[in-house]
Amino acid sequence: MKHIASAFFITLSALTTTALANPYLVPAAPMVPGVAAAPTYSQMPRYAGPFQLPIGMNQKGTKPYEMSGIVTREEKAKLMGQMIPMMSGAGRMDAKDMMILMSTKYKAKAGLSFDDVVQSMELRANKLNMKRVGHNPMWKDFEAVLGDTTRPRIEVFHYCDIAAGREVLKFAPESIVYLPCRVAVMEDNQKQIWVLTLDWDTAWLSAISGHMGVPDDLVKAAKDIRFKLDDMMQAAATGDL
Repeated sequence: MKHIASAFFITLSALTTTALANPYLVPAAPMVPGVAAAPTYSQMPRYAGPFQLPIGMNQKGTKPYEMSGIVTREEKAKLMGQMIPMMSGAGRMDAKDMMILMSTKYKAKAGLSFDDVVQSMELRANKLNMKRVGHNPMWKDFEAVLGDTTRPRIEVFHYCDIAAGREVLKFAPESIVYLPCRVAVMEDNQKQIWVLTLDWDTAWLSAISGHMGVPDDLVKAAKDIRFKLDDMMQAAATGDL
């Protein structure tokens, strides 16, 4: 699997006996006399495998914006301790490897200035209706707060597709921790400029029956967001106006 995030969720899919859909997006089936009703969401089997899922993962919200159960730090550590060896394989990837795999990045074309890159990204974002909702010039804080005058220039831009964001939060309000989408523009130690974001590639879901319970409309929205972010980043890296 190309991405560690993909491997993580695919491993989770192996823990379930049935791909579960969020009921609020599934039309209710009419009752037929003499036919037993299908099991409710909470009654459906969740797990058949070598891992012990935290209780909170079995207490899923079933309504729009409904929070699911809490998983403690200790439970997360235990579960990840079981799963990471499966994902890392013989190569034993370290934390830096995971960050590399979880990001998408492009190196800006030679000759482009930092401001050129940002301008191209902003113009493409406007064209794609991705609203900028935040900006964090981190490099200025490195200098002002830490007195670090050797730092490279690093800025993080926040964008939102409001319609897609709403549907994501309806399905899993915990996903707010990933929103809004962030794109970083930064210099490396050689003063080369890079454009980076979290890898939103959901193509791996197509290989799993039922998309791991993610509704088709939401899968489409996620693909659309990834396309827009990628388009913005490539425009930034090439200086396309």
